[in-house]
Amino acid sequence: MSRGDMAKPLLGHRSMEGDSSSTPAAGRTIGVLGSGDFARSLAIRLVCSGFKVVVGSRNPKRKANLFPSAAEVTFQAEAVKKTDVIFVAVFREHYSTLCDLADVLAGKILVDVSNNTEINHHKESNAEYLASLFPACTVVKGFNVLSAWTLQSGARDGNKQVLLCSNNQEAKRTVAEIAQVMGFTPVDMGCMSSAREIENIPLRLLPAWKIPIFLSLGLFLCFFTYNLIRQVIHPYIREQKNKLYKIPIEVVNTTLPCVAYVMLSLVYLPGVVAACSQLYYGTKYRRFPDWLDQWLQHRKQIGLLSFFCAALHAVYSLCLPMRRSHRYQLIEMAVKQAVEKKMNIWVEEEVWRMEIYLSVGIIALGLLSLLAITSLPSIANSLNWREFSFIQSTLGFIALVISTLHTLTYGWSRAFDENQYKFYLPPTYTLTLLVPCTVIIAKVIFVLPCIQQRLLRIRRGWEKGRYVKFVLPSATGEFSSGETSSNV
Repeated sequence: MSRGDMAKPLLGHRSMEGDSSSTPAAGRTIGVLGSGDFARSLAIRLVCSGFKVVVGSRNPKRKANLFPSAAEVTFQAEAVKKTDVIFVAVFREHYSTLCDLADVLAGKILVDVSNNTEINHHKESNAEYLASLFPACTVVKGFNVLSAWTLQSGARDGNKQVLLCSNNQEAKRTVAEIAQVMGFTPVDMGCMSSAREIENIPLRLLPAWKIPIFLSLGLFLCFFTYNLIRQVIHPYIREQKNKLYKIPIEVVNTTLPCVAYVMLSLVYLPGVVAACSQLYYGTKYRRFPDWLDQWLQHRKQIGLLSFFCAALHAVYSLCLPMRRSHRYQLIEMAVKQAVEKKMNIWVEEEVWRMEIYLSVGIIALGLLSLLAITSLPSIANSLNWREFSFIQSTLGFIALVISTLHTLTYGWSRAFDENQYKFYLPPTYTLTLLVPCTVIIAKVIFVLPCIQQRLLRIRRGWEKGRYVKFVLPSATGEFSSGETSSNV
């Protein structure tokens, strides 16, 4: 899971939080045009932050009781005259109703907070459209990525970032100062051409999660079908036994750890592929293929989904003894033992296997929990790079090794039992070992001094076939420079 995903701003642009400009004085008057939910939440937040708020409405008498008592609700023309910074909290299709105010709006800063109902619904962004209607005004796009709930709750809930863009740096700085006083973190997204990108952000549903979710669902369906054939269809065809009752709990519980285990290995596999690519080409400056680049960027989400499946597996496993079918099987086994007059059925090997299996599984789940917690931005930002790298890389690899031990202990010697191969299909856990064992073996190879040193040199800038300068001490103790090929 890469550090960059958790530490960088929402879109990787610089934050304006450290701007040296002074914050606006308490009591500055801010205008709000509109009377919807967002306009009301915005007015509440501004009042709580110490601003004087003037709300412009076409029906001020009817709307006055919806706003805090400290906010002045008046007609739009009167509100515009009393302030130089105005939040336009109306829909795009209603921008034309403000054209009558063009004269009094001239020279003022308009903050466009609108969003679209569809991605790229119009040829130009709402902010650019507003700027074209009021060329004498300065338009700043911002606050559209915040919800009404976040505004009412303040910066302690929801996303703290406010994305801003404008062609006027001074106007953008003024709005950024207002955002800071409100308790949010302004992020400079550049000029007005970025408005379309900012307006599309609230419309995207988990953009970084689509590929990991589809990957986990695909793995789940594959393993579920495989386990269904082995645990339900095979007994029905070979022994005419109805095992459909196993589907809701037992088959799902057999599938979840397979998905969690493979997904965890897929977090570290792209790093292995990237290292092999760097070793093969002898440089770190060669661009990775797009599929590998996307894979590296989605490691955080893949890891969190792995933890989710592992947590579900733990809950399902705890529920196994609660099933009615399990109780019937215990009673049947007890009756069978009584009929056969078996007084002791203790199997030492099975007892030790289960004890080790559960213990290792608990440790693996604990490490996965630690990885999931430290991937959260609030926790990750409190760690330095070495601490974060140790947890996500070193402890993550340890978690993969322990998960492998958990799987091997589950299999024990049953992998060599021919009765486990139903329809000549190997047990599911043997299939899940392929990718993780590949990752573990590759990691062990990379630890070898000859491989590790070469990879370290490449990541520090060394390139195969490039001539580099070097400095050697002379016989007198002085240093002299020379030149040689880095191939040597």
